Amino acid sequence: MIIPVKTSVGSYNIVLERGALSKANEYLKLDRKVLIVTDNGVPEIYSQTLASVCKAPYTVTLPQGEATKNINSLELLLSKLVEYGFTRSDCVAAVGGGVVGDLAGFTASCYMRGIDFYNIPTTFLSQVDSSIGGKTAIDFMGLKNIVGAFYPPKAVIIDPETLKTLPQRQISNGLAESVKMSLTSDKSLFELFENENIEDNYDKIIESSLLIKKAVVEADEKEQGLRRILNFGHTLAHAIETANSMQTYYHGECVAMGMLPMCSSDVRARLVRVLKKLNLPTALEQSDKATLINACRHDKKLQGNDITVVLVNKVGEYELKKMPFAEFEKIISEAL
Repeated sequence: MIIPVKTSVGSYNIVLERGALSKANEYLKLDRKVLIVTDNGVPEIYSQTLASVCKAPYTVTLPQGEATKNINSLELLLSKLVEYGFTRSDCVAAVGGGVVGDLAGFTASCYMRGIDFYNIPTTFLSQVDSSIGGKTAIDFMGLKNIVGAFYPPKAVIIDPETLKTLPQRQISNGLAESVKMSLTSDKSLFELFENENIEDNYDKIIESSLLIKKAVVEADEKEQGLRRILNFGHTLAHAIETANSMQTYYHGECVAMGMLPMCSSDVRARLVRVLKKLNLPTALEQSDKATLINACRHDKKLQGNDITVVLVNKVGEYELKKMPFAEFEKIISEAL
């Protein structure tokens, strides 16, 4: 399946196909220098498979984890591009999860004022979320995604076969983002989570999630309005991640908890049942309320003393509401 995505600077295709990685050269322009960026948590066979169909591959393997998404890693990748003599006609390809995609994409956006970037996400989370939309970033001074750019890829390849090597917890981690999108935009997808066998429907869930996000990012590429619905649950989620120095929770697990306070009581009850079905957390095991509230104050959606939040009072529908931060703080404090 080919899913075209329109952007302000053109368009790109998302290839959703089992086995697509092994024939990536049919979809990507790889007859040039290709900096393949991956991490040591990704099975090496995936980057090797891509390299085997590239004319001149150069692979950089980074340490796994969010801590890698920093300015030092950015400098390392840029230095490799210089060392290997990359020009504006060459490209960067990410093979891995959201950390690798964000970092590689931002590197491509910076080098020589921008070279081609391909994204090959291998985790459920990156396949349904960060692979589409053109957001690239690094973390800086303890703040998540605070330095970055909107930089659409030239193409995306999503091969669900790569999920076979993914631990179940990571599958659940990604499913949280699909649940998020179903709550705001697709009642039937949420009902699938409630009533169907999840593993039998991975491809359908990925496709439905991509179509939701495609519609949103095409309508609001740079997050001026509608795209904010993709941040449902993320203000508290990012705060949990920022305060979570021990990396107790994955991103999707934080999103799962972040959604709960922003739902009506009826929706929350249904959401709790789905989260439990997916082995996702429904409450923080421990939290420093003051630290979390302070982290929320650094949210990019905060304007002056007001913050715009996404509320879900009915499955498949949403409300964008601007409220004083004090009111938001009260909601979060009660939830914690």
